[in-house]
Amino acid sequence: MLSSCSKEIEKIEYGVDQCEHCKMTLTDKKYGALIFTKKGKSYKFDATECMLDYVKEEKINDNEIDKYFVINLTEPGVLTDASEATYLISPELRSPMGENISAFKNNSDADKYQTQYGGEILSWNDLKNKFTGK
Repeated sequence: MLSSCSKEIEKIEYGVDQCEHCKMTLTDKKYGALIFTKKGKSYKFDATECMLDYVKEEKINDNEIDKYFVINLTEPGVLTDASEATYLISPELRSPMGENISAFKNNSDADKYQTQYGGEILSWNDLKNKFTGK
């Protein structure tokens, strides 16, 4: 289990947890995201794009957020620090909410998937700016 500031980050429970943004049940272990607040609360999302929409719509203040996490496509169900991940947007890799964003812990995995499926590779800052303007 991940921890930050000695507070525990809740694990995503697929088939049980609902997306904070769209209220759909999280079911696809290759996708998902989580916001961990400075007060120790976890907000769970069924896709990276839901998390980014939640932030864009200012349903949470930036100053409340401790860390962002995403599911690594190559390790289903495993959260990784969103700021350290590499992202691939490819229509050939369909994500739950249709923006087709896949997260990778390693740049080499993102490159390999891009070679196979095409698409655009982005850093966390570029992805966040593209979808939230922040």
